[in-house]
Amino acid sequence: MAAGRGAFLPSYLEGLRRNPTTNCGQTAPARPLTFRKPGPGEREPGPGGNGQTDGKRGKNQPTAAPCSFSRNGRRWRETRIKEYKADFPQMVTKENLMERLPSEVLLKILSYLDASSLYCISQVSKTFHQLAYDDVIWHKIYMSDFGNPTWRPQPEAGDAALEVDSVPVERRSASHWKKMHFRIATGQDVKTWRREMRDVCPITGLPRRTECVLRNLNVSWELTVCCCSGLEITMEPSRVHFFQSSAIVHFSAEHVLRCNQIRTIQLYGVRKETQKSPSARRPGWRSLILDLDLSTCNGWRFGSDNLVRLRHLQPGVTIATWRGQDTIAFIMVTLHFHQLLEKSLLGSPVCPYSEPAALPPEDNSDPEFGLHGYSLHFVLHNTGTEIMSGNFRQLCCRKGQIQDGLVELRVIDLNNLSEHRSLSGNIKLPWKSESLEGSVENCCIMTLTLLDEFQKPFWCVSSSIFILGTKWPLIVDYGGEHFLMHFYEPEGHVKMKLVWLEEQKQFFVVSLVLYVPVAKVNERFSRAY
Repeated sequence: MAAGRGAFLPSYLEGLRRNPTTNCGQTAPARPLTFRKPGPGEREPGPGGNGQTDGKRGKNQPTAAPCSFSRNGRRWRETRIKEYKADFPQMVTKENLMERLPSEVLLKILSYLDASSLYCISQVSKTFHQLAYDDVIWHKIYMSDFGNPTWRPQPEAGDAALEVDSVPVERRSASHWKKMHFRIATGQDVKTWRREMRDVCPITGLPRRTECVLRNLNVSWELTVCCCSGLEITMEPSRVHFFQSSAIVHFSAEHVLRCNQIRTIQLYGVRKETQKSPSARRPGWRSLILDLDLSTCNGWRFGSDNLVRLRHLQPGVTIATWRGQDTIAFIMVTLHFHQLLEKSLLGSPVCPYSEPAALPPEDNSDPEFGLHGYSLHFVLHNTGTEIMSGNFRQLCCRKGQIQDGLVELRVIDLNNLSEHRSLSGNIKLPWKSESLEGSVENCCIMTLTLLDEFQKPFWCVSSSIFILGTKWPLIVDYGGEHFLMHFYEPEGHVKMKLVWLEEQKQFFVVSLVLYVPVAKVNERFSRAY
């Protein structure tokens, strides 16, 4: 029979004490054997020296190592650990076992990783950071991804990737192939699709061909859900709906996952590689877009039907759970088109893409510079149709109208009946899973693009929104039920007032006001309002 650790360790230590020569050829100092007086309820060791009192063992029987045994197993383990550290001080270390391996072995292990995984592991420690910059590994990755550069065109002016490749070997840096890989991976198509994105729509202020370029580059998105137990689940989109200035991405939950078990949600942009052999397909580069920690995110429920309940986490992220349960039905993410390609392609697996700051020129002659000339493209829609779409120009705010640190931009005035407009359909949010489908009333998607006087995006958001009924009439010229729609985030607020006309069976928007923090205006236009 195999002996347990409780019987093996004492005999093993006793043998080492008799022959103190270690495996390393060193001699451990002799350590005197100490005995402990028996505690209450314990017996004196018998003639055999092993704690037995029946005297059945003979005097020639081998004695076991003295053991500080008590009824508390924890005390026994602590005693054994102290004896082990005293006998083998050279083997007790706080160093990471992986880092104790030879560098040749670690480099061999890291050589099996792709570029994305190698970049992530470089953030673990200083040792892995140095090994992850090995030029031999990156040369292998470069050759695997882009092949042997047997022929390349002559470098044009400003083509940094080809200019670096022409540098002599003796003048190359230690991370030459790593820089080459990232420059070619990010720059081989950047000029092409950025050239296609130059055509800007004058209504939205966004590139016209965003959806077309996303499809041509085979860009998709992945959702990584990390549970409290450490389990990570990667979801691929089940459906994607494109609109004029936003996209709605649905992720169906294939695993039974409870909402209270989720710790973090991470959204990545992934460019799928199309290869001839599906078995040789490599994972694409992952660009972090969103990293959401549910322990610090204050979400709230805002709508439900007979099957699901909707929970709003933050602008752009909505979780649907099955009614009567806490299991997730699907996760819906709304993405605004502003800088969506850059966020999906040019970020890293651990850090999202940051837009370079481009401040407009200062205008000291205008006393209210930054408070006028705004344009708004506002859309209410669901997953299939548009409910309302409008383009509003020449929005402004006076210095005296700034209250509570907010710049007020009146889009639709409550007292101006000519500005009121109707909605083309009911406010509802259809959804569909693999086997079920439904529709949540009084919920929809709001997408707005606020442009400054230079027609540059100033505030862009796309998020789910809901309406609430109010008992007090908002305006006396309309009879019927009155509703409020309120959206809030640190970048700004939206307040909308609606009236339901029973005869026409439709909603009327009687007020729409935007509130932008004055600190955002001061930072953008270098003002001090």
